[in-house]
Amino acid sequence: MNSLREKYARKSFALVTGLSLVWAGAALLAGPAPVWAQETGAAAAATGTQAYRDTSRPLAARVDSLIAQMTLEEKVAQLQNAAPAIPRLGVPAYNYWSEGLHGIANEGIATVFPQAIGNAATWDPALVHAIGDVVSTEARAKFNDKGTGDHGWFNGLTIWSPNINIFRDPRWGRGQETYGEDPFLSGRMGVAFIQGMQGDDPQYLKAVACAKHFAVHSGPEPLRHRFDARPPERDLYETYLPQFEAAVREGHVGQVMSAYSAINGVPAPADTWLLTDLLRGQWGFDGYVVSDCDAVADILNGHHYASTMAEASADAVKAGTDLDCGGAYGALTQAVHDGLISEDQINTALRRVLTARFRLGLFDPPTYAYAKITAADNDTPQHSDLALRAARESMVLLKNDGLLPLDPARLKRVAVIGANADDTRMLHGNYNGTASHPVSILQGLKDALGPGVEVTYARGCPLAASATDTFGPSSPDYQQALEAAKNADVVIYVGGISARLEGEEMRVSLAGFSGGDRTRIELPQVQEDFLKALSAVGKPIVFVNCSGSAMAIPWEADHLAAILQAWYPGENGGTAVADVLLGRYNPAGRLPVTFYASTAELPDFQDYSMAGRTYRYYAGKALFPFGYGLSYTKFSYGKPRFSTRQLSRTGTLQITVPVRNTGGRDGDEVVQVYVRHVKSAVPQPIHSLCAFQRVSVPKGQTQTATLTLSPAQFRYWDVTKKAYVVEPGPYEIQIGSSSVDIRTRQVIAVKAD
Repeated sequence: MNSLREKYARKSFALVTGLSLVWAGAALLAGPAPVWAQETGAAAAATGTQAYRDTSRPLAARVDSLIAQMTLEEKVAQLQNAAPAIPRLGVPAYNYWSEGLHGIANEGIATVFPQAIGNAATWDPALVHAIGDVVSTEARAKFNDKGTGDHGWFNGLTIWSPNINIFRDPRWGRGQETYGEDPFLSGRMGVAFIQGMQGDDPQYLKAVACAKHFAVHSGPEPLRHRFDARPPERDLYETYLPQFEAAVREGHVGQVMSAYSAINGVPAPADTWLLTDLLRGQWGFDGYVVSDCDAVADILNGHHYASTMAEASADAVKAGTDLDCGGAYGALTQAVHDGLISEDQINTALRRVLTARFRLGLFDPPTYAYAKITAADNDTPQHSDLALRAARESMVLLKNDGLLPLDPARLKRVAVIGANADDTRMLHGNYNGTASHPVSILQGLKDALGPGVEVTYARGCPLAASATDTFGPSSPDYQQALEAAKNADVVIYVGGISARLEGEEMRVSLAGFSGGDRTRIELPQVQEDFLKALSAVGKPIVFVNCSGSAMAIPWEADHLAAILQAWYPGENGGTAVADVLLGRYNPAGRLPVTFYASTAELPDFQDYSMAGRTYRYYAGKALFPFGYGLSYTKFSYGKPRFSTRQLSRTGTLQITVPVRNTGGRDGDEVVQVYVRHVKSAVPQPIHSLCAFQRVSVPKGQTQTATLTLSPAQFRYWDVTKKAYVVEPGPYEIQIGSSSVDIRTRQVIAVKAD
């Protein structure tokens, strides 16, 4: 059973009102739904009950026509994720809960792309757009294959991805689901994924993407149902909100998921300022808001912000949470009777929710393009090729003392060691589908090295250990691994951690892990001790680190010949790792997070201030910095050209940078642009990413990167004016290959109005 299914199968969702709902089985309680064509056209016009299916009418009128025919109890039921059928109106059952973080999840065979953090490491928004497009294609393939009747858990087209929370602290177990620590990079990747998923049809949505978790949500996992995040005001506006604003204003995301936690004392699903004033009033969001699962019940049970479930549900709807993932909204009928909320307010929420189903074409004849996607469009060779491309692009070479790339012609024996080497489950990360033909790292290396090279596999040590584990020099796995290393020309150690250890609200209590989070970011001690013994054998070691988060690996960085960060690389991860290690693909991934040297360098996990966190505010020396990644070739930067040195606050700045490949291999370079306030009236970040472009440059040739900046990227939040401002004055534009490898600096001026 999939881990996510196991987790939610254990939840009971019993409410204090006496209502209970088992989500997965809710659709089974509904009566059979008729096919849409049973009453359309003239029949619908005659009876009036299905006039909402008349596609010649305006969309808003159709939605209102359907709502007008519902009873209060039917309306309330439709505001819960497992919405039952309404047979008398021809409305089939529909479950709004589907997942597609890096491939359609929990719905059988599907293409499995690298985990989101790995996709962020590609620094390639066009690729992420293509991944989003495939995710919605496969969602449509599965949905359409089920026909036009009831659709249950994980089979819908309202997909709860992407996760664009900021990965502010590497201890957070769900950081693997995000696009990293930077709001600008997260925004670019999030917008690309949303637009790819939702499609470009002017009338119909291919699927409905979801920006989550709004907002200020990044652990600790064991406390999330009652946690009160209190970020400083500037951090809220400058770090935690910008990527959500981009998702709404640029991505036109169709749904937003509120968080479990409270923000400054107000639970996110009941926060009128957050969900109505900011999201709708200021940003212009026109979709619907869904709660995280059981988060509405947390208003009562976790935060104790309401005194009854009816009050908690009414508070959530009035604040702007339209759809409840869970059963708490079952109390809304009583809330209406008690005068806590009006039926008109119920109608407003329902109008937003149903509009999404209409925009998906679910009440229309299946003549539009997305309705023609079939089961044959799922898990195709083309989709697998894209997953391989993404895995290759995600690989970040952290260290190379000249050992890589390996030359098979010079190898007779290779020892592949480590618990992650032959584990296809690790490839999948979390919130995942099931790959039809996953390629483990061991298999990928065997396939690439061919029959001429002897490959010996030994598990070696476990990824993590408990206090009672007895792994050590006397263990058979330990001895087998050392013997394999002694007889090999090179050792490839595949370790790190896995989504079995880090993730969402997990029951993990091994050393260094707690409830899905990590208590220390160092490589688990059992692995470091084993690597020291392995190193003592005297053979060169390549360390392939698999993780969804930054690892503190200072000993490994000092003593091992090569380190490759492979993340959770998806169905073709083994092929991609082998391609990089053997030089068939020149790595160009860049870190979307800072790799610190130790846990001791991190602030208090529960402190949501950004002080001392991420490359923007951390003043120490990172082990491997944000934006960092090595290549098998070298790049030189020519003199950049600026379209202006005097930027108006309504203008744009275009920068062109010639990039020359001075090495002996074709390769990609990620040109990164950072901005630093030179003479700000208030404290500012060390510098902030404001543009980037991944460019492919053949050996010996030059390509030009073109990057565009606007003054909005220089803004900060003025706590006095309660507004974003762009200060006039000098700004340093830094252009380089990482946040610390700055090749050139130029000062421009932003002019006063």
